[in-house]
Amino acid sequence: MNSHFSRGMPTRLRWMLGAAALSAAVSTAHAEPAPPYAELVRRAESTAPRFAESEANIRAAQGGTVQAAVRPNPSIGLEAENVGRGTSYNGLSQEQTTLSFVQPFEIGGQRTARINAAGAVLETARAERDRVRIEFAYELAVAYVTAEEAARRAELAAEALDRSQEDERAARALVSAGREADLRAVQANAARTSAEAELEGARANASEALARLSGLVGTLMPYTAITPSLLDRAAELRGSAEEISSPAVRAAEAARNAAFQRIAVERTRATPDVTVSLGLRRFAGENAKAVIAGVSVPLPLYNNNAGNIATAEAELAAAEARVAGARLSAEADYRAALSQAAAAERRVAASNQAEQAAGEAYRLARVGYEAGRTPLVEVLASRRTLTDAQLRTLDARGARVRAEASIARLTGRIPFGDKL
Repeated sequence: MNSHFSRGMPTRLRWMLGAAALSAAVSTAHAEPAPPYAELVRRAESTAPRFAESEANIRAAQGGTVQAAVRPNPSIGLEAENVGRGTSYNGLSQEQTTLSFVQPFEIGGQRTARINAAGAVLETARAERDRVRIEFAYELAVAYVTAEEAARRAELAAEALDRSQEDERAARALVSAGREADLRAVQANAARTSAEAELEGARANASEALARLSGLVGTLMPYTAITPSLLDRAAELRGSAEEISSPAVRAAEAARNAAFQRIAVERTRATPDVTVSLGLRRFAGENAKAVIAGVSVPLPLYNNNAGNIATAEAELAAAEARVAGARLSAEADYRAALSQAAAAERRVAASNQAEQAAGEAYRLARVGYEAGRTPLVEVLASRRTLTDAQLRTLDARGARVRAEASIARLTGRIPFGDKL
């Protein structure tokens, strides 16, 4: 800052400007461009909350498998009868003490069914984790290409502003030379002002898209740019109908298997447990001991677990319906993604040609205008046509990347990477 200018400032204003400069310097020091897409996916696996939730669900299911294998606990009992009566009255009132050991036994395959059901729940949690990972990678790819598109739009808006400024300078020069009316300068100025407004809007959209991308990854400081590019990469539209392996379908199938295993658990619970007891009884009056044993089996007169069995069977039917729905949705989405990818590829080729033609038309219009052979309105129209052609090319490239990411999601791959 100029020292003479700063001495003339009020102290408070100098302090505010200095604080603003320091804040900008600190922000610039911490801000950084977004890393490559694959690196973002790896970073997100350790920072994104949805991954932490999936891992917690897996640990919970693992705890369930441990608990499912545990056998029922035994119990020890101590009973005393006729306490304080050491003598016998007709053999009915002598003091007796009984120490017993009671062990329930699960029969009918209850433990095995419970272990199988817990294992199915664990597989469901793992399949859900894979689904979350693929879905997140897809969302991240869309956010990445959206941020790149927004940054490119800002660049195109800046280029359009440069062209509008050049057009305005040319118009003013012709007006000054008396070769154009003052109206042309006003029109060129209005076009330049509109280009400035579009640039500001494009920059705001780019900042928002970058902030959303950093928030999705879990980074506090928004990224400043996108490197490297996904829009400029060569398309890899691999895959066929036989390769559909949607994580959503696999997760639904795992949930269906877990529902099937729960039916087995509920059916085995209809089988009553057998409880075996073994004890030692002491007769105080006769100073004698006796071993006692017993077996008890509940009678399933009122509760045969029919309600829970019916509930589990209905849940299995719902799970089968979800599997069927997930398969139909995956197949339809896959066909749509292939169609969109092919269409986007054709759009990219056509848009490139249109952009080249629009660029040449704008160049010729400028040459003609400066030579006095072309009216300003044609220059403004050709410039708008060039900008629109550039935006259409950008949209086509973005659509191609999104279609490729969708195909990867439906075939169980990280976009632009390998299968799980």
